[in-house]
Amino acid sequence: MITIRDFHEGDSAQLLHILNDPEVVRYLSSKIPSPYTLDDAQWWISTGCKMGIVKAIDINGSLIGCIGAEQGEFEYQRSAEIGYWIAKDYWRKGIATHAINEIISLVFKNTDIVRLFASVFSHNTASMNVLGKCGFELESVHQKAIYKNDEFYNNHVFSLLKT
Repeated sequence: MITIRDFHEGDSAQLLHILNDPEVVRYLSSKIPSPYTLDDAQWWISTGCKMGIVKAIDINGSLIGCIGAEQGEFEYQRSAEIGYWIAKDYWRKGIATHAINEIISLVFKNTDIVRLFASVFSHNTASMNVLGKCGFELESVHQKAIYKNDEFYNNHVFSLLKT
């Protein structure tokens, strides 16, 4: 059964395993340390995941991913950027679609946020497809807006408005 839940101490080993997989972090922010250490995992569980709306993606009691919504500040306070990652063994199984739909419901029911958006690296077509399945629409493409590992990517911005 797929659920989203708070992170807990028992998630450290899985965080290390998943976030040291180059394929998982390929299109994630370089804010995520590489290599990802036990200290990084412990900081995430005690502090990092408590900033904003952040949930672990769980299948039958095991951490397999993360999803969150980071609310904007000042005049952007009614908008939030969502982000997510899933362990490679669980790709293309509908898990991201399920988790995104849950975070949409959680955010729109429990906050005053009216706009969710996601920034997607140009080569990450799987993520673009998942967002489309969840009702997000392509809003803009920012040319060469992302620079990671000595490579430029276009930033595809998808959005969903509360109805």
